Amino acid sequence: MSHLTWLCLAWIALLAQAAAFAESDSFRPVRLHSRITGVQPMTGIVMWEDSENSHTDAIALEYSYLRYDDVVKAKGEYDWSVVERKLSSIAGRKHQAVLRFYETWPGRQTTVPAYIKALPDYKEIEAESEGRNTAFPDWSNPEYRRFSLEFYERFAAKYDDDPRLAFLEVGFGLWAEYHIYSGPEELGRTFPSKEFQAQFLRHLASVLKQTPWLISQDAQDENRTPFVSQPDLLDLRFGLFDDTFHLAWAPGYNLEGWEFFGRDRWKRSPCGGEILFRNRQREEQVSAAWAQEAASFHITFMICEQWPRWTTMERIREHSLACGYKFEVTVLEASDTAARVTVANSGVAPIYYDAFVAVNGVRARDSLKGLLPGEKRRFTVPSGGTDPQLTIESDRLVPGQRIEFEAELDMTPEASSTDGTR
Repeated sequence: MSHLTWLCLAWIALLAQAAAFAESDSFRPVRLHSRITGVQPMTGIVMWEDSENSHTDAIALEYSYLRYDDVVKAKGEYDWSVVERKLSSIAGRKHQAVLRFYETWPGRQTTVPAYIKALPDYKEIEAESEGRNTAFPDWSNPEYRRFSLEFYERFAAKYDDDPRLAFLEVGFGLWAEYHIYSGPEELGRTFPSKEFQAQFLRHLASVLKQTPWLISQDAQDENRTPFVSQPDLLDLRFGLFDDTFHLAWAPGYNLEGWEFFGRDRWKRSPCGGEILFRNRQREEQVSAAWAQEAASFHITFMICEQWPRWTTMERIREHSLACGYKFEVTVLEASDTAARVTVANSGVAPIYYDAFVAVNGVRARDSLKGLLPGEKRRFTVPSGGTDPQLTIESDRLVPGQRIEFEAELDMTPEASSTDGTR
């Protein structure tokens, strides 16, 4: 056999081996049918954690106010048992928490820790707010300011990676809504100075690495807050909540707040708030416009504790499903050793935590976090086979939760055609 003939035969053998390997590892379309049937984690209508309305699968989130002095009574001594009880109770219902600490509430004493109130240079003011005698904290006191920074640093160290916590709302003034519209609002006295607010916001951004935090749209007022004088603060990754959200649906103060902070803020941080339902007329107005406005403002969650007075839990479930992310698998192909998956977001907001496409329990390297509505991502997962099992996994879920997806794929070439997604 000549040397040339031998080279030709060897080359033919190599080509045959490569073809056989390609055939064994070629990608084939996979049939997949799936429906989203439950409210998705970290999205939807929110009920108060201590109400009877929290005991339902029509929601995935529960809300609670918290007091600073329930956690800290002596300097540097933190007892998180109150927070633990709430988070564990909420998780036990297969839900996650939206928390907000407050220091001022009409008709009540402040929640400033007792050791600070006992300091000789700490002087609170009592005045009428909402028609009730109300105590206001002393923001001129250096220890109170130091404590406020320390508190959230300690909170982040304990809960930033805790899947029981979905979102944190922060602020000052009445109900921590970033205003004292009824009562003595004095910067540096009953309300923190602009300088300290800027320090506080930057501090939160540095200590909360995972948990999204939100402030009220009332922080739009340049007479009260530092955002106009220090516009770089707007670059911090905080979300927005509006506790009279329905008022933002028409031109006015609330809508101006959303526009001030940027109508595209939802692309990097969640948007939420609250609506109160005082009568049937309000319910009918909100219900008729809910899906449209949730999409327009890219709402992830909304506190609506009073809504069940006027509607059914099945309708609450529908309203929940109009919020947040909604994943759809548009392509699933598998070889013997790998799978290719394309996922679209057909919801109104991204997911703000890492979530991963997984095949047979093997996760894709890249995350679905930040996938915007109307966009797609394509993933290659190093696991395949003739019957690949597709799931979406996240370490930010509590037991009993799962991320679902839509899919309507048949084993046809059209179902796995290239869609231009990278």
